[in-house]
Amino acid sequence: MDRLTLYTNPRSRGRIARWMLEEVGQPYDLVAMDYGPEMHRPDYLALNPMGKVPTVTHGPRVVTETAAICAYLADAFPEAGLVPENRASYYRWLFFAAGPFEAAVIDRALGVQIPPERTVMVGYGDFDRAVATLERAVSEAPFIAGEHFSAADVQVGSQVGWGLQFGTIPDRPAFRAYWERLADRPARVRAAAMDDALIAGASHG
Repeated sequence: MDRLTLYTNPRSRGRIARWMLEEVGQPYDLVAMDYGPEMHRPDYLALNPMGKVPTVTHGPRVVTETAAICAYLADAFPEAGLVPENRASYYRWLFFAAGPFEAAVIDRALGVQIPPERTVMVGYGDFDRAVATLERAVSEAPFIAGEHFSAADVQVGSQVGWGLQFGTIPDRPAFRAYWERLADRPARVRAAAMDDALIAGASHG
């Protein structure tokens, strides 16, 4: 069987990929990387020309971008049951979270102001609309694609959880209830504990 390897930093979106790998339940190797020169070594840039993390390799295959990693791993290991019957909602919200929603949140955090007459030029329209759209989506069923947890919940849930933790999204009952349905999943708890241990180790190193 081709080996899985995760290149990551515990203070990055690599936490999404780690959670997804724990949900899949397959063994994987981990390469913890520091920001800066290490991510711009020629051997790593050959895998990820952006010089960023996470990157997942699966034998000779290379996957970057957290939504793509979630989708790839769910397809590569169907026995994990992380691809729902409702593929339409699954793909819709997986990529909405990684695309328009994240862009809206980051722009707001950076103080980027989109003039009202230019909102048609950005994928998320405006921050309030993006937030309201996801709030409605997480209110319609226990999980983002229906009654059962899927890989899309790893992506969407991570962004909701971080948004609540760091105050980058409004603390609304629908977001809080959705996150509470995800936060205690054993795979998420394991992944978070391992990443937190890396952070603690680095701070004492």
